[in-house]
Amino acid sequence: MGHVLARIPGGRDGRLMLVVALVDRVGSGLWAATSVLYFTYVAHLGLGEVGTLVATAGIAGIAGAPVGGRLADRLPLTRLLAAFQVLRALAAAGLLASGDYALLLVCSAVGGFGDRAASVLTKLYGTRIAGAERVRYQAVNRTIANAGWAVGGLGAAVALGAGSTAVYRCLLLGDAASFVAAALITLRCADAASPSRVVAAGPVSPVPAPVRVPSPWRDRAYLAYMVTDCVLFLDDAVFRVGLSLWAVRDTEAPHGLVPVLLVLNSVLVVALQVPLARFGSTSAAARRLLLPLSGAFAAAGIAMAASAGGGPVLASVSLLLAATAFTVAEMLHAVVSWELSVALAPEAAQGAYLGVHGLAQAAQRMVGPLAVTAAIATGPLGWTVFGTAVAGTCLVQHRLVRERLRRPAALPEPVRQ
Repeated sequence: MGHVLARIPGGRDGRLMLVVALVDRVGSGLWAATSVLYFTYVAHLGLGEVGTLVATAGIAGIAGAPVGGRLADRLPLTRLLAAFQVLRALAAAGLLASGDYALLLVCSAVGGFGDRAASVLTKLYGTRIAGAERVRYQAVNRTIANAGWAVGGLGAAVALGAGSTAVYRCLLLGDAASFVAAALITLRCADAASPSRVVAAGPVSPVPAPVRVPSPWRDRAYLAYMVTDCVLFLDDAVFRVGLSLWAVRDTEAPHGLVPVLLVLNSVLVVALQVPLARFGSTSAAARRLLLPLSGAFAAAGIAMAASAGGGPVLASVSLLLAATAFTVAEMLHAVVSWELSVALAPEAAQGAYLGVHGLAQAAQRMVGPLAVTAAIATGPLGWTVFGTAVAGTCLVQHRLVRERLRRPAALPEPVRQ
């Protein structure tokens, strides 16, 4: 990890926010590894009830991204982020304390809302403090977060060996405690002021001038970009649902290969995400990455289709190639998305725009599993179509952002009195 931490953009505050990411993800890893088991064996919920809880959190998360981004253009960012982390802690503690299903639904919704809002605010903070090095900073942040997630998951696996109700409760308390710790560390970071407040005040006048900040909801080009990015986030659903389900149902690969594929994804991200970030350090470079990204998605779809066409050896090799190609696509898209989502947004409304962009990932968490299961149900042809469709979306986005990147970012307009 030495090459990752050698030079952190953002100075002391950048390093502190990386600690926040680590602590947050360790706690989230504890909960992610045990949530379904907790609801099943401790809360005694049925399959449909557990699914409804997960869906409720996902739906609430869709609202969290734009609301958090909008507030970030108006309120101190570090205090706002700390408040959402405390909200997540209260939601986690509520899951532990409540025996009523309706209250569990409320806590799940609050937790999902706070999670997506905090994610957008963390990205926005990194954007503001890292400046021109924002892509590299986000790459380091993602590497640290992946490491924290792995530590949390391994810790949960060890603890679950005891198999007692008390262990499940302690792991959930650990998740809540991680959010409280993250909030306390966040409050030690200097605030990163919204450019909209700076622009509104002007360089000489001490009295803020009324301005009309651009709205992402009226920006058709940015909304179109967000929709295409939603499609490119489908690699997440592949690793959460598609790869494992396809491997065990439709190929002759040994079942023991499934965890290897997931570990391979984590190892590659930790090893390569930061080095790959330098290929998208400018808007033009990030746009060019959409072309190899298109190739990676197409190759991944073909490899998934090929895994169903032979014996265990061919299936295993094809799945390893598919997992590698999808991971490369995941890393390249992360670099492209970090840069373009900011470069296409007016500086004075970064929070609102990044909040709307956050809808892409939140919406994908709902539609992604459906798209992946549809590919599985259709068989090898389904995976070929899946990879080709996402690859084609890369080319659409490549063309879509060309003109926007040539124009200067919009500034707030004075409000006519």
